[in-house]
Amino acid sequence: MRAVSTPPGPRAAAPARRDAEATKAAILKAARHLLARHAHTDITLKAVAERAGVSPPLVLKYFGNKDALFARVMSFDTDADALLAAPLPGLGRHMVRYVLSSQRERGADPLVRIAFAPLHGDHGDVLRANFRAQVTERLAARLTGPDAGLRAELAVAALVGLGAMYGIARGPHLRQTDIDAVADRYGPLVQAQLSPAS
Repeated sequence: MRAVSTPPGPRAAAPARRDAEATKAAILKAARHLLARHAHTDITLKAVAERAGVSPPLVLKYFGNKDALFARVMSFDTDADALLAAPLPGLGRHMVRYVLSSQRERGADPLVRIAFAPLHGDHGDVLRANFRAQVTERLAARLTGPDAGLRAELAVAALVGLGAMYGIARGPHLRQTDIDAVADRYGPLVQAQLSPAS
């Protein structure tokens, strides 16, 4: 009996190379998640890699070492760019939308990690300094009228509270409500601090 040969089928495609930017984003998201729940000294690169679904050498490839990775995680620059990217008259509503959409779409709050600064010893001081320079002082520089620094801190405090209620307390009513509906209701509370009193 002769063996029948079948023509070779199409070659199986090689697994797609992981997109470098997506990989970096996954690593940063994993590190942020862990930083919000554990002391900096207790977090290992292996734990970050496992949470991100990558190998520890890949974390080292993209970030060099644990300190370099957490220096990025402790920066608020990128989030502040997006958080403050609206004209001042509608900035309160925009910031509320950004905090909620970040949690819903990316699973990461842009600000709430500041609440965990006490867990991180000296690294907590870095987190606080970055938060002040990159978020509250930058916002205060955009405000007109008296007490700009205080008003910026109060506006940001409202956003941190919103993020904590959504992501940490997991308020069921807040999580079930449309983002625009929350922004319509909560945005004016934030905006009241951004606009000088008449």
